[in-house]
Amino acid sequence: MINNIKDVFFDLDHTLWDFDKNSEMAFATIFEQKYPNLAVNLFIEKYIPINQACWKLYQYDTITHEELRYNRLKHSFDALNYSISDEEIDQMANDYITILPENNHLFEGTFEILDYLNQKYRLHIITNGFASVQEKKIKNSNIANFFQTITNSEMAGVKKPNSIIFDYALNLANAKKETSVMIGDCIEADVYGALNAGLEAIFFNTHNVQTDQNIKQINHLIQLKKYL
Repeated sequence: MINNIKDVFFDLDHTLWDFDKNSEMAFATIFEQKYPNLAVNLFIEKYIPINQACWKLYQYDTITHEELRYNRLKHSFDALNYSISDEEIDQMANDYITILPENNHLFEGTFEILDYLNQKYRLHIITNGFASVQEKKIKNSNIANFFQTITNSEMAGVKKPNSIIFDYALNLANAKKETSVMIGDCIEADVYGALNAGLEAIFFNTHNVQTDQNIKQINHLIQLKKYL
């Protein structure tokens, strides 16, 4: 158990909200309507690692929001040797952002663990995702009522792992770092970011990534009960 915790901060994508599943469903809708001859599963195979790489660059301000939206699609189509115009990419990027939060698959155990934790702690979210999209995800997946505050990188002006976003979230929540814990799937942004900012951290390690044995970690949300 982690003692003296009062505030629990969650990441959203890949931690509570099943980004990969919802993303694949959004692309399936787009491809069915506009690219019926292109297999969505082949696209997704290319897209997932490319999207992750682009987000890492965005996380450290190496690329802009617009470059992220363009590059992750362009590079995925390039990997398939599929010719697509910039106009089509721009339209797909807009369609994707519109359709994505209409899919609401959460990780197994999300409601159960939020119900459990909500009885003992104040719950919050810290996300690097785009504000308008994240708000829709939280609302449409029916988890908004669990969280007292939601901090996104646009509000804070920086992204995880920058300690400023954690300080911003703590101030917004009127919480103290000494009595707060961060839970997320990204070892760099969520875990090391939180630890360096003075919070406790728990790694949601769904892919069994090899990491420091001293890092507190789970591979199912219900396992949070052994820490909280």
